[in-house]
Amino acid sequence: MKQVKKAFVYRIYPNDLQKEMFAKTFGCARKIWNLMLDDRINSYKQYQEDGTPIKETTPAMYKKDYPYLKEVDSLALANEQMHLRRAFTNFYRDSKSVGYPKFKSKNRDRNSYTTNNQNGTISIIDKQGIKLPKIGVVSMDYHREHTGKIKSATVSQDATGAYYVAILCETEVEAFAKTNSSIGIDMGIHHYVVLSDGTKIENPKYLKKDMQLLQKLQRKLSRKAEIAKAKGIKLEDAKNYQKLKITIARLHKRIYNRRHDFLHKLSTYLIKNHDVICVEKLSVKKMLESHLAQAITDAGWTKFLTLLKYKADWYGKSIKEVEPYYPSTQICHVCGSKESKKELHIREWECSSCHSYHDRDINAAMNIHQHGLVI
Repeated sequence: MKQVKKAFVYRIYPNDLQKEMFAKTFGCARKIWNLMLDDRINSYKQYQEDGTPIKETTPAMYKKDYPYLKEVDSLALANEQMHLRRAFTNFYRDSKSVGYPKFKSKNRDRNSYTTNNQNGTISIIDKQGIKLPKIGVVSMDYHREHTGKIKSATVSQDATGAYYVAILCETEVEAFAKTNSSIGIDMGIHHYVVLSDGTKIENPKYLKKDMQLLQKLQRKLSRKAEIAKAKGIKLEDAKNYQKLKITIARLHKRIYNRRHDFLHKLSTYLIKNHDVICVEKLSVKKMLESHLAQAITDAGWTKFLTLLKYKADWYGKSIKEVEPYYPSTQICHVCGSKESKKELHIREWECSSCHSYHDRDINAAMNIHQHGLVI
């Protein structure tokens, strides 16, 4: 058995007073992030000018100037400090893939905050509600039994207006049975993944399937924004605009949920059936700058690799990452000779040395498999 931290997500239904408190806490958490980021930037500028040591502030330091910060859960503010610190750590560790921390906006960023369980301040009540600090008991849809000790809770509100709580629990999971099997994976646009055993998993392309409807709704939204502007109505007060905005948010949510379900099922299937999984370490940030950006976003490769890695860690399996510059599509897996770079439209090719005939993606998966096993 392995001890892990596992999240359980539930829909919650706050009353009007609780909604008001959630909104206030979301706003205060965002305020703390922006204040601390601004001070961090200014402190660094001062350090560059005269060598003054960079100071790290705390949420408590801002409460005198912004007394309303005292009204919300102090742990929500402390966690925002931790999130900002982690954002800087990630940036300095890998600035090529991770961007510099940005200021948060009420309209652009997700409404959320995290609080910690201290001596039962977070608890499930009769499988019908959840007790949260400064909020009280909030009605919930307890559709799934949580396991282990509750460590923290993250409350969020999505673009459709729905509220959720994700409780993080310290629990134990049992390793999957060993299969004595290893596999190589080639991720692509034509097929989502192609395995070294010849299996091809279709790319569901959830975003592409709904793109026409999404574009139609976006055009309607733009027209409604123009009408509201012409009438001198603020967008937040334009009922038809706001109603359509929620419709679009629900469509995005449906796309996300379907993709999320697909990725979870696929990653679990691979982890259950193979002890070692060899994958290419993708430079997704660079790929998003190409003409395939939308297709790559639709695929959700970063999420897929994240799921594979944490499930492998949980269930006693192993992930081998092949360097992104490894020419898996150019090497003949039979004789090892390297051919010239091939354009994406070339799906099959013949080795000029041993004359083996290859399916581009299966050959790449086999090379990733072979190379991954010797890393």
